[in-house]
Amino acid sequence: MADDLTDFLKFTLDTIREGGSSMSWLEARRLELAPLLAARLRFLLEGRSFVLICDEERTWYQNYILQKINAKPYRPLIPMYALSSLYGNKLKTSEDIALLNDLLEITFAKGFVYFYIGTNLDFKFQIATSRNDSLLWLFDEQLQNSFHLNSKDDNLDEKLISLFKLLDKVFDALLFGELKF
Repeated sequence: MADDLTDFLKFTLDTIREGGSSMSWLEARRLELAPLLAARLRFLLEGRSFVLICDEERTWYQNYILQKINAKPYRPLIPMYALSSLYGNKLKTSEDIALLNDLLEITFAKGFVYFYIGTNLDFKFQIATSRNDSLLWLFDEQLQNSFHLNSKDDNLDEKLISLFKLLDKVFDALLFGELKF
């Protein structure tokens, strides 16, 4: 496993450097991001689906990810779905979240992982943190096992795009056997 993480760290470094100036900010943060991605993307290889949740301000980013994630005709499809397309009703209580988790456990027989991008102020954050294995990209707060970003960053949109580009390259490498966990 340590060799796998070392390989993953090297792959992310190489990918970031190949990405040019738009990805250069990630080089300093890769030791924070790579272990988190490695731990959560392992679930993809186990057959789990990813349920994407974004706060209201990042709806555009959710649409961007969903538009791009399965656009490559040469790559197997990535099982990633927007929560809003799976369950359109508004959730308001912890009981609603428990029922949603039960529904998704039935829907995704091999399991699922929440992938949340947003602030902790949005109720959707509570949905994502209702499970310990969620992938969290949080704004303005640092939590253990999450990647934090600054919502006031002038280059935030570009950083989000570069994060997706890195994630997309990692998906390619995992699905085509260039990386192993």
